Amino acid sequence: MIDTLTRLDDLRARVAAWKREGLRVAFVPTMGNLHAGHFSLVELARRHAERVVVSVFVNPTQFGPNEDFDRYPRTPDADAAGLAEAGADAVWMPSVETMYPHGADAAVQVRVPGVTEVLEGAHRPGHFDGVATVVARLLNQVQPDVAVFGRKDYQQLAVIRYLVRDLAMPVRIEAGATLREADGLAMSSRNQYLTAGQRQVASTIHATLEWMRQAAVEGSGLESIESGARDRLEQAGFAVDYAVVRTPGLARPDDGHGPRVALIAARLGATRLIDNLEFDA
Repeated sequence: MIDTLTRLDDLRARVAAWKREGLRVAFVPTMGNLHAGHFSLVELARRHAERVVVSVFVNPTQFGPNEDFDRYPRTPDADAAGLAEAGADAVWMPSVETMYPHGADAAVQVRVPGVTEVLEGAHRPGHFDGVATVVARLLNQVQPDVAVFGRKDYQQLAVIRYLVRDLAMPVRIEAGATLREADGLAMSSRNQYLTAGQRQVASTIHATLEWMRQAAVEGSGLESIESGARDRLEQAGFAVDYAVVRTPGLARPDDGHGPRVALIAARLGATRLIDNLEFDA
C-alpha cells in the first residue's frame, strides 16, 4: 500500500517518523506519466535506503512558452499504482500552489551558472533555472538522504550535482542507467507523441550515438564526428538542435584522450528527443 501525499505537513511528518526509526530515505523526483525507466530508478533508490519517496509534479517553470506543458501527459492514478508495484513507500503529489505559494512568477529562483549555458541551456533559455528551482524546493521538502536521477538527462544531472555541492545540501546524488527499448530508443514519456512512422525513425538517435562513439575511439576529428552525426540525423528526417561530443563537464574536448559523452537533441515533427552515450576515447 502506497501513501499518496498532497500536503507538505503530511509529507514532512511521514519522513520525520521514518528518520526517528533510524531509516534512510531515498527520493526520486519525476514529472509523472511513469514508465519502466522511472521504475528502475525506484529500484535503485530502494538499494540505497529503507524508504522511498517519489514525487509526481509537472513543473511549469521549466517549460518555455512554445513547449508542451499543457499537453504533457498526466496519469496520477496509473503512476501511483505503478509506484506501489515498484516498491515506493510514498508518492508526493503537490499542487502548483503548494510548490509555489507566492505564485510561479513571484517565486524565489535558483540559477546554476556555467553548465546551464550550453547545449540544452542555449536551446531552451530559462529551462535549467526552472529545473534548479524546483529540485531545490523538492529536496528541501522531502529532505532525503539520497536522491536518484536518470542519466538520460545528462546535463540536468550535471546541474543538480553542481547545485547540491555548491549549496552544501546533505543529500547524496545517485545516477541510474538509461533504460532503452529493444531498438535502442531511450525510454521517455514523450515517445508516445511519435507517430508509428516517426517511432521507426526515432531509434536513429541511439544508432548515431554509437557511430559517434566508434568514430571517436578510432581517432576521427571532432568536427568530422559532429558534422557526420548531424548529416545522419537530418537524412533520417530529424531537425537537429545539437549532436556533439563533450567531456563529462560538458566542455569541448581538446585533442587528448579521456572520458567523453556524445549528446544529441533533435526533433521529429513536434516531438523533441534527447539522448546521450558515455565512453572513453
